[in-house]
Amino acid sequence: MKKSTINFTVELDQNNVPDKILWEATDKPEPGLSETKAISVALWDHTQKNTLRIDLWAKDMPVDEMKRFYIDCIGGLAQSALNATGDEYIAHEINDLCSRLVKHLKQ
Repeated sequence: MKKSTINFTVELDQNNVPDKILWEATDKPEPGLSETKAISVALWDHTQKNTLRIDLWAKDMPVDEMKRFYIDCIGGLAQSALNATGDEYIAHEINDLCSRLVKHLKQ
């Protein structure tokens, strides 16, 4: 069986605020660490029937990019929900929300 790993390295400042976020993965096209400004990881705990989340962003990430990041995350969930469940209504509603949020950002 094939195995794949994803590793995150978070460098913190003296106040434990993320200063730099680095990541690498075995299936990444370019080997080695790459920098990112934000990560959002969600895990489903099937025993407790709830979601565990890790959301981190580097302190120098601009707020407008942070907002765009979260809209992109939500939009990606629409496609994932459609692929996983075939529920077109949920995907459509999530995409509509993203459209409204993008309009809000443009104002």
